[in-house]
Amino acid sequence: DVQLAESGGGLVQAGGSLRLSCAPSGVTFEDWAIGWFRQAPGKVREGVACISSGDGSVNYADSVKGRFIVSSDNSKNRVYLQMNDVTPDDTAVYYCGAAYGTYYGRHCLVKTIYDYWGQGTQVTVSS
Repeated sequence: DVQLAESGGGLVQAGGSLRLSCAPSGVTFEDWAIGWFRQAPGKVREGVACISSGDGSVNYADSVKGRFIVSSDNSKNRVYLQMNDVTPDDTAVYYCGAAYGTYYGRHCLVKTIYDYWGQGTQVTVSS
């Protein structure tokens, strides 16, 4: 079975940093794309950052490029989202997702390719 568990959310002041962690089980990074998505109240879930399965590239939404960093630790089977210089607009529930198949580049930011989701972790940025 595939399961994903996010952790690391919390309350942070604007301009601060936070690191989210995703622990996917039942997946291998060669066969699965792993993505971070977020959903703010009243808004649709949107892609934030992802690691593609086809070429291992890291990809970012324009809104977080230069501030967030996605990385993986294969030895621990973990995927991280380092969030820097956060703003109140980054407030949302953050989800980790896993998509089975070969995906290249920014295709892994597309929500509909994802097969499994974690429960989410709340990130709140105060001004």
